[in-house]
Amino acid sequence: MKGKLYTVYVFSVLATKRFFRDRLALFFGVLFPVIFLFVFGSFSSQSANTHLSVAVINNSHTQLAAQAEKLINSSSTFKVDKTIVTVAEAHNMMDENQLDGLIILPSNFGALVNNRPQGTAAVYYTLNNVQAGQTLAALLTAEFNIVNRHFVNYTGPLKVVSRATTKKSLTTFDYTFAGLLGFSIIGIGIFGPVNVFPELKKQGILRRLHTTPLKVWQYFTATMIAQAITGLVSLFVMFMFAIFVFHLKVTGNYLSIGLFMAYSIIAILGIGLAIGGWAKNERQAAPLANIVVFPMMFLSGTFFPRYLMPHWLQALTGYLPLTPVIDGARLLTTAGYSLVQIAPQIGLITVWIVIVYAIAFRLFRWE
Repeated sequence: MKGKLYTVYVFSVLATKRFFRDRLALFFGVLFPVIFLFVFGSFSSQSANTHLSVAVINNSHTQLAAQAEKLINSSSTFKVDKTIVTVAEAHNMMDENQLDGLIILPSNFGALVNNRPQGTAAVYYTLNNVQAGQTLAALLTAEFNIVNRHFVNYTGPLKVVSRATTKKSLTTFDYTFAGLLGFSIIGIGIFGPVNVFPELKKQGILRRLHTTPLKVWQYFTATMIAQAITGLVSLFVMFMFAIFVFHLKVTGNYLSIGLFMAYSIIAILGIGLAIGGWAKNERQAAPLANIVVFPMMFLSGTFFPRYLMPHWLQALTGYLPLTPVIDGARLLTTAGYSLVQIAPQIGLITVWIVIVYAIAFRLFRWE
């Protein structure tokens, strides 16, 4: 038994060295997920700081109108385009969906009526941007109410009190990062064997290995160890960029995260071993891999949260192999859960490991 385990060790070392010596494998295994991290991380950061883009046309010369315009310009809610100076320009920008709304302060805005300044700002928006326009009007009303209290001392019978909870909610980037971890694991666990195995069969390497005492379980175990090592290196690089560039706050235990990631890589790897081990060439492997991968990428929460899906679809996609991987990674990384608390996700991953490796052993062909 010691000799068999030594064989596993030797093949795992060889597979790991082959990965780090292959520039193409390094690019797609390490750098490519980082590129996706930068792209989607930038989108997430931008969406988290989204402002309503508006133009302000001030037709009044009163002091109150000047104060109102200054209030809108200094507000953190609005992003004022100061290059727009005419109503026609603003309407053209709204028609092209480059502007959420237009605020016009009429010529009588701030004029005295019964020794009290009066004014009604007009908010314009397009029919296909009604929600943004209504939000703009509500926010502007809230801003003006602050000013109104300086002129009218009124307290209504109904009040609203806001209080912050003691917990922080997950940010858009938290969801994005967990999904990108799943995307990286797919690349490591599925596309790796799908690309390598047919090439090894084409070169006759697996056929020659079959003439040796090497067993399928030894070859699979060595591949699992090598892929887990290279996968953790790739994920480590992603974590470093996410923490230092996008300020990801990891609240979970790093050891628990590492163990869960390695277990997840092994689970997804079983799908790659089943497809790559069965396919005789790339023409068979590539289409089947795409059929398996694309539904998981779009339905498991890789690129957008599953809570945006209908409830019936959430229930179905919850059983996909990648879904517990992404959910578990999110709970461990940003919610501070322990391995015991994500037992349902680990249990589902274990079920899939049994299924996919049973299929992989059954379908594997040396040539």
